[in-house]
Amino acid sequence: MKLNYKIIFHFMGLLLLFNGGFMLLASLVSLLYKDGVTPQLFLAGIITLVIGGVVMFFTRKHEKEINKREGYIVVAFGWVVMSLSGTLPYVFTQSIPEFTNAFFETMSGYTTTGASILNDIEAMPKGILFWRSLTHWIGGMGIIVLAIAILPLLGIGGMQLFAAEAPGPSGDKLHPRITDTAKRLWLIYFGYTAAETILLSVAGMSFFDAINHALCTLSTGGFSTKNASVAYWNYSPLIQYIIIAFMFLAGTNFVLSYFAFTGKVKKILADEEVKLYFKFITVFTVIAALIIYFRADVSASSIDHPMVLGKAESAFRHALFQVLAIVTTTGFVTADYTLWTPFLTVFFFGLMFLGGSAGSTSGGVKVVRHLILIKNGFLEFKRTLHPNAIVPVRYNNRAINRFIVFNVLAFFILYMLSFIIGALVFSMFDIDFDSAIGLSASTLGNVGPALGDFGPVNNYAALPALAKWWASFLMLIGRLELFTVLILFTPFFWRNR
Repeated sequence: MKLNYKIIFHFMGLLLLFNGGFMLLASLVSLLYKDGVTPQLFLAGIITLVIGGVVMFFTRKHEKEINKREGYIVVAFGWVVMSLSGTLPYVFTQSIPEFTNAFFETMSGYTTTGASILNDIEAMPKGILFWRSLTHWIGGMGIIVLAIAILPLLGIGGMQLFAAEAPGPSGDKLHPRITDTAKRLWLIYFGYTAAETILLSVAGMSFFDAINHALCTLSTGGFSTKNASVAYWNYSPLIQYIIIAFMFLAGTNFVLSYFAFTGKVKKILADEEVKLYFKFITVFTVIAALIIYFRADVSASSIDHPMVLGKAESAFRHALFQVLAIVTTTGFVTADYTLWTPFLTVFFFGLMFLGGSAGSTSGGVKVVRHLILIKNGFLEFKRTLHPNAIVPVRYNNRAINRFIVFNVLAFFILYMLSFIIGALVFSMFDIDFDSAIGLSASTLGNVGPALGDFGPVNNYAALPALAKWWASFLMLIGRLELFTVLILFTPFFWRNR
């Protein structure tokens, strides 16, 4: 079957229309704050809209059918097209004049990694900071899910796109029609963003800082409007606890949020993944808090701001914040955790491989995959003792198809191989061991802060240009769960069948 190139380009045009619209929104913010870059942002938006409109016009006569191969191409190339067009506001305003740096920052935004090359964030125009946060928010629940919400206008089903885009092996559906599912997910996403903006404003943040941090929390991104990230508000535990609560929510399956709003609380309580996610957060926070309390000097690592509610509360808050920031791959920082003893440095490095729940905006491996791996590992002991017994892996009291287990095993092997190859390539640029493995784990897991020279209080500006392109590639494959992108590099994918 030949590829339907027209529909692929039609989607690219549609995504450019979305991007251009959001750029115009950023230009309105720029106008409101009179930051001097409104014309450049407006021009970037208009150019993107025009290109998108022209592409859609010339591909309007296309077959309405979209198959799996086209779905994968739209998802993978959609991200690249969004990132390429998303560089225009940075380049036009000269906020980030070099294209490599602009592409890195944009890819980091759309993949919700939160790694930045900016040395002085607070010197950036307000419109650019808002655009930067918007790239997180758009990428968070997936550009493609957003596109699915308006697919009925095009007369297309779109199930293949959702299969390629929806993070993790969880197949929960809110509603039988995929379009309605996408709309409900975005409604919850928008609602949480609005709620966090209001709460942060009430807690003492300026409205501009509040909306930016809300956009970057719900998307588990990590861009901040301050050079010190959330450590800037170390004097206000309330602000940090609000961000903690929304990081936790952003790391859970959004389907469970829908169940909560519709009164199906039993479904949430019975979900094995959310229970394990909660246990992980609790146990890891207790371990980190005890070590911080007895061994680490938080005041030395928390960037200029004093502790305000005593040592025990400070240890607990910093531990909970950083555990959630790394596990959910948000990447916000309240302190330099690499100064909290070598054990905690390795501990947080290990957490980069965990990830939040499937169906959340988190990156990483995902809790459900770890759960299936652990269960399958224990069952191997049983199978060794009883080789003739049929012992399926069970999840939420249902036997899992063995092909899902094979897929999870293949994903984990591929993930670890990608991490090792990623670190090897970084080391070719004369990057030291700590920094290379930190960079690989952080970019592949869409975490943001890494280790060594690229730790939580540093940025990625010192990365060589080619290494930035490699980091961008790792961010992309990590965000799209490896298979979606890597399958494009297989020869059989391109054969006409």
